[in-house]
Formats: sequence, C-alpha cells, structure tokens
Amino acid sequence: MFKDYNMNQLTLPLDLEIKLQKNDIAFVIHELVESIPNEAFAPFIQHTGCPSYHPRMMLKIILCGYTQSTFSGRRIEDLTKDSVRMMWLAQGYEPSYRTINRFRVHPVMQELIRQCFVQFRCQLVEEKLIDLEAIFIDGTKIEADANKFTFVWKRAIEKYEASLIEKSNRLYEELLQHQIIPAIERESDEQLSISELKEMAEKLEEVVADYTEKIEASTQAEERKALRSARKTPKQLLKQVSEWVTRKEKYARDFEIFGTRNSYSKTDQDATFMRMKDDYMKNGQLKAGYNVQIATEGQYTLAYGVYPNQTDTKTLTPFLDRIETDFFALPKHIVADAGYGSEANYQDILEKRHCEALITYNQFRKEQTKKYKQDPFKTSNWAYDEKTDTYTCPNGQVLTFRYTSKRKDKDGFERTFQVYECENCTGCPFRANCTKAEEGKHRKLAVNVRWAQQKEYVRMKLSEEKAGHLYAQRKTDVEPVFGFLKANLGFTRFSVRWESKVEIETGIALMAVNIRKYVARG
Repeated sequence: MFKDYNMNQLTLPLDLEIKLQKNDIAFVIHELVESIPNEAFAPFIQHTGCPSYHPRMMLKIILCGYTQSTFSGRRIEDLTKDSVRMMWLAQGYEPSYRTINRFRVHPVMQELIRQCFVQFRCQLVEEKLIDLEAIFIDGTKIEADANKFTFVWKRAIEKYEASLIEKSNRLYEELLQHQIIPAIERESDEQLSISELKEMAEKLEEVVADYTEKIEASTQAEERKALRSARKTPKQLLKQVSEWVTRKEKYARDFEIFGTRNSYSKTDQDATFMRMKDDYMKNGQLKAGYNVQIATEGQYTLAYGVYPNQTDTKTLTPFLDRIETDFFALPKHIVADAGYGSEANYQDILEKRHCEALITYNQFRKEQTKKYKQDPFKTSNWAYDEKTDTYTCPNGQVLTFRYTSKRKDKDGFERTFQVYECENCTGCPFRANCTKAEEGKHRKLAVNVRWAQQKEYVRMKLSEEKAGHLYAQRKTDVEPVFGFLKANLGFTRFSVRWESKVEIETGIALMAVNIRKYVARG
C-alpha cells in the first residue's frame, strides 16, 4: 500500500508560510527588512509609469539568495520559482534577473544595507548577544570581477612617460635648430604639456600643408619630386607628434585612475592588483581585488568597508571614520592585529578618538623573546641616561644628542626623530655588528620618542589581564567570519564591478553571514 499521490487533485494548504519551519531563515530576513524605516525606501517611489516591485520584497529575496550561496541574478530568479521560502518572501512575484541585478546595484541600496546593519546591531544589543565593550577589526582580500591579465602598472607608465618627455623635448629642440617650426611659448622647460604638443602638431601640419600647396602649384616634374621629398620628413614628424599627444593624454588618465595606488585593472578600474592567500603555487601571482575591512563582536559583522589599498595599515583610519559616520559610536577598546600597528594609527585612536588601542606592532612578539632582550646590538637595549640625554653602546661609547630630524611619508604624516651620534667609533671591535656606516664615520642613532612611547603603551596594556584577554579573543571573533564567508558561503569573488557596487555586494554577503549565524545560534 502507498500513501495517496494524485497529481490531478488540489492539495491544501495553499499558504506557503505553513510549509516553513518555525525557525526558518526566511522569517529572520522578513523581520529584519521590515524593521527598516519607511524613509529609507522613499527614493524608490515612482509616480509615473508601471508600478515597480516593492523594494522590501526585492531586498528580502536578494538577502535570502545570498544566504543560500546564490550570487547570480539568474539563479535568484530561479529560486523565486522553485524555493518555498523565496516564493513566500516574494509573495508569488517572479522578478526577472535583469530587475534583480538592477536593484542590487542601485545607489540607494547602499543606504538600505547600512540600515540593515544598524537594525541588526540594535537587535543583537536588545537580545544581549553583544556587550559593546570592544570591536575586533580585520581585513581580507577578495578577487574582483576582472580579467587578471588586464593590469596597468604605475611604474611602467612612469617609465614610458619619461621616455616620451625625453623624445619630445629632443625633437622640439631639433625642429627649432633646423627652423622647421617657430618657437612655442612654454609653461615649463622640463616637459611639453599636452596643449604644447598639440600646438607643435598644428605648426607641423601648416608646414606639410604649405609643401602640398607648392606641389599642386608646380608644373615641373623634378621640382615636384624635390618638394615631395622635402615634405616627407615633416609629414612623418606630424604623425609621430600626433601619436605622442594621444599617448600623453592616456598617461594623464592613467595617473588620475591610479591616485595613490600602484596598479589598476582595465576591466574594473577601481580594483588593485594584490597578492591573494589562495596562491597555492607560491609564485607571487597577483590578482585584481579589493581589501574588505570588517568590525565584529560576538562573530557578528557590525560594520564594513571596501578599500583599494593592499595594506591594512592605511585602511584603519578611514574605516574608523566610516564606522562613526555610518554605523555606531566607537566602543572603549579597538582590537586588531599587528598589520594595523603604526605610529599614525596609534596617534589617531589614542589622541583623536580617545579609545584604547589593543593593537600590536610588527616586532611585538619578537621583542618579548629572551634572545632579543639579551642582544646587546639591539638599540632598544642600549642604556639611556635621562639626566645627560645620552645612550651608551655595547663598547661603552657615549652617543650624545646632535639634532632633530623630521620625515614625511607619502600620506603626509610627519615623524620626528632625535638623532644621537657616537663620539668615537674608531677601532671599535663591534663595528661590523653595530653599524654599516663607512670607516671614518661614527654611529648614529635616530630615536622616535613618540613611537617608543606608543610601543611601551601597547606592551603595558597587553600585560593587563582584561586587555590581554580581549586581544586573545580577536582570533576567535573576527577571523571565523572570513572563514564562513569564503568557505561556507562560497563567496570568494565579486560578481559586480566598480567600488560603489562592490561595496553594496560586500554588505549583502556579510549580512547573509550574520543572518545564517543568528539562525544557527540555537
């Protein structure tokens, strides 16, 4: 005997909600999107044309699709036709993949996703799943939707431009020397600008046109032959200069796209070529990608940002600004790994934001070892006399203060160094181990007082039981989020291009991770 099975008979219930389990992920998505204020959806209202799908419904099905590791618009469209939870969220509507893709990259989606994170955080606080004591910050690189062979390198463009400048300057001098064209009023003696190259091309064009008129007016075969021969050189030079104008315009566009970066992809010009962790062959292959930064607590992502910088050090300050502006006020403790430890970042957190920076620096672990502390050639181990403001080297020689030096990095951050110099290094038996300075020159020591104080602050803080426990918690709080995002959700490559759209998709993917963890909490 079999259970009754009849395809020609209407079966109840028709309400799809009854088919879902009580703790189904669709209910969490529904409640989260419904908690977003109506004002956030106002920009989608249209007073003319065919009525559009409700943005709440569109946001729900996109979030639901990402929680099921479905990132394609076509696949999400398919789910609205054969998935019970998606059919319930869409309430029978079946938007096309084009509609889904257009909505996913809509500029207003940035605000909707931000509201999702704000509302989700409020829900976590209300349910006491996070305590707002600290945020844990980390970053990962995710591959862009770009061809890995469409790279443009800044160093190569600088090399080509320098060669073009040299050739154009030399040609200009030769044209003046042979009186082919008159002098051009130049803005700079170093290089010809684009407008000056265009003016040079116009004057060469006049020379060529003059030869052409003479050829057409001449009736003598020998004379016409001589004129054509004379026209050949300026005609070739005109073609070359016109090509230089095109190249120089391209280089100017390239430098504008580069900004502070060293590379970009022709397919997605906002993407930078970075070294990815999935380089299993260890051959240093670079891929176009983005640096995704997140702030977590309780393994929930509370804020995120997307940056084209390869290193985490330069992303911390703009990311903290974004958190304060778009998401929430910073808690007392900011926890991150050694990749964020720098003088500029410590100064920003301690002096500007008045928070506690539980962030190590590159040499932190090494400086704690017995070998490092007992190494007499490490300048941090040299004896310092505060009264005389002098250091003593391993050979017993005194280094006295000489002058103050200031250095600026590419971002304009200024570092101040106190420079000390040894009185006499002649005949020192430790010279080879102590300095690489030439014979006859004395050992110099540049001390960054502020950096030394910041490192001492970090060492003191992390020696405290509470701060040490928070820092140790970082590995189990923020890193599992990236593991879930890439390994469990399968989100290893963006499906949209340009930074603004990539940022939207990042928010959707991270919120999908949040929702899945929230549902699985038991």
